[in-house]
Amino acid sequence: MTLRLFKYLAKEVLVSTAGVTLILLLVILSGRFSFYLSQIADGNMTFEFLFIILGYHIPSFIQMILPLAFFLSLLLAFGRLYIENEMSVLFSSGISKIKLAGYTLGIACLISLASATINLWLAPYSEYKAAEAYQAKNQLSAFDFLKPGRFEGSGQRTTYIDSFTPKEGWMNQVFLSDIVRKKEGNIPIQTLAAYAEQLEVSSEDNQKYLVFKNGTRYEGKPGSANYRITQFDTYAVRMENKDASVIDEPYTKSTLSLIQSDNRLEKIELQWRISLVVIIPILAIIGLSLSQVNPRQGRFFKMLPAILLMIFYIAMLIWGRTALEKEKLPMTLGLWWIHGIFIAIAALLFAQFNQLFERRKARLPKIDDKSEQPL
Repeated sequence: MTLRLFKYLAKEVLVSTAGVTLILLLVILSGRFSFYLSQIADGNMTFEFLFIILGYHIPSFIQMILPLAFFLSLLLAFGRLYIENEMSVLFSSGISKIKLAGYTLGIACLISLASATINLWLAPYSEYKAAEAYQAKNQLSAFDFLKPGRFEGSGQRTTYIDSFTPKEGWMNQVFLSDIVRKKEGNIPIQTLAAYAEQLEVSSEDNQKYLVFKNGTRYEGKPGSANYRITQFDTYAVRMENKDASVIDEPYTKSTLSLIQSDNRLEKIELQWRISLVVIIPILAIIGLSLSQVNPRQGRFFKMLPAILLMIFYIAMLIWGRTALEKEKLPMTLGLWWIHGIFIAIAALLFAQFNQLFERRKARLPKIDDKSEQPL
């Protein structure tokens, strides 16, 4: 009976949690996808990096979604059980409120285990890989984003290629317009070439060159004394190298390195990761206490105050993290005092919930012996 009941409750909550998580994740991904599409349209990203970076960010999205999805699913699942009088059957069959809370905490432990795996291992690793993908994207030149038959850029800084050769990777019929700063001022330069390609010379700095073949170079303003026209068979231009920065953001570091660190920001990041796990069982007790509704009131009667309380909890954690980063709160307090407040709130709500459904023995009216008179 006990194991069967736990499986039934766990199935109701976990299936709802998976569904809510998927819906919220799709909403967030659609927003991020639109943002990255705008970068592709501006010529700052390729489709390859779009899906790589977006995929690496998914665990970080889930780590924030999971507590919210679990709390909402708990309210919906238990609310349905109250509306359909299944909870009344459970209570009348001897299931106490404390035992129901134990089942709820058992389900919360399963969610907490998944959250801990994501927060303490998967999300930091995926964010580190996302940072590496960002660096690889930033190493690309403007020619890596060119599309055949389309002018890229604006004004006097414009690039055009007619097509790519499939095997060699040559750019055919290339036009490049740029401005070079010299002592006499800004000098416009236009380069026309039959072919062009990017070459990387193996060296300490892996310098890249853009090599033009069979073309003409126009430098200066037509009609001016310094206007020059140069025809060439091969012309190489050194491209600017972008130095790769060190990936040392706290959210990209492993949990083990954060534990061993004395850096303030890294300690705050460690507390934040643990907080996203600790919040789940606290929300479970709050959700259990506020999920009880009268069948006449409907299953959504108490959802609004419950959701507002959850939002206030998360907002307090975000505020506490920001205050710690700005050194407005001491590290000795950390984020633990916020959890302490909501543990007290959860205890008060559960105490009220427990008394609300406490069975009371029926009391018969007392009969006064003196009032009884023999017939």
